Amino acid sequence: MVPTRARILVVDDDPRLAASLRRALAFDGHAVQLAADGPEALRAAREQLPDVVVLDRMMPGMDGLEVCRRLRAASAVPILMLTAMDAIAARVEGLDSGADDYLVKPFALDELLARVRALLRRHDPDSQEQLRFADVIMDTAGREVRRGQRLVELTQLQFDLLERFLRQPRIVLERDRLLEVVWGLDPQTASNVVDVYVGYLRTRLEAAGEPRLIQTVRGIGYVLRES
Repeated sequence: MVPTRARILVVDDDPRLAASLRRALAFDGHAVQLAADGPEALRAAREQLPDVVVLDRMMPGMDGLEVCRRLRAASAVPILMLTAMDAIAARVEGLDSGADDYLVKPFALDELLARVRALLRRHDPDSQEQLRFADVIMDTAGREVRRGQRLVELTQLQFDLLERFLRQPRIVLERDRLLEVVWGLDPQTASNVVDVYVGYLRTRLEAAGEPRLIQTVRGIGYVLRES
């Protein structure tokens, strides 16, 4: 079964990006450890093998390719490599070094979270994750949502937004964090996109006569709970 609280090792020498990845992964329910360079990452992996490694390619000293080769020589831990190099040859080199997946910067945080979850599922291919709250059931692999016996048709963004709520029920999710994690936008961005899409999601999720599940917390954000 895919760990509900996976151990993620993030290896990046950029402290701002590393902190952003830690917040996003923790927001998704994972335990996150940071390493600022290759030797630190290898020590951390020897002490406790993580469930997934998120590894920056371009680092001073020992680069991500060498770290990836050494990790792969010692274990089958899933590795997601991050890079600003989008040439096909660079991607091939990263995959040939032992990476399982490759994500080119800049990227939306929600895409990174989805790729991490895919690596966790792939590492345990017999698993099938379902998220449940009240009468809502989400099949994350099949990307299907039902409320009771009713199939709820959602766009990709609406699905991703609902998944955030289902992973953290009864916890208030701030607008700024949703903006960063789901849309990959700076939390300081002036935008009402979160409010607009919560409205769209409510329209699809809450048919006539069905109780409201996504509650507004004025001045802060939203929470998934029964009224």
